[in-house]
Amino acid sequence: MGVAAGDIARELGVTPNTLSAQLSVLANAGLVHSRRHGRSIIYSADFDGMSRLLVYLTEDCCQARPEICAPLAEVVSRSAIGDPLEGAFS
Repeated sequence: MGVAAGDIARELGVTPNTLSAQLSVLANAGLVHSRRHGRSIIYSADFDGMSRLLVYLTEDCCQARPEICAPLAEVVSRSAIGDPLEGAFS
């Protein structure tokens, strides 16, 4: 699964070249995957990469005190129980 770059650009109301630069940054950070399908590039979320980022933010940026990052912990918690937004771009 995934979403074509053009569809993402239209949905977000951004120019394709701006989106391409941003998706490239996300791909380099390990937060999205891309694959070619015909003339389109299909992007999907890398949930393992996102989980690693959330762990880093909780442990390092929150000084290993999850209560500081309560909103972040809530998001992690929701995704663990199957939040309806999980997989929206996968």
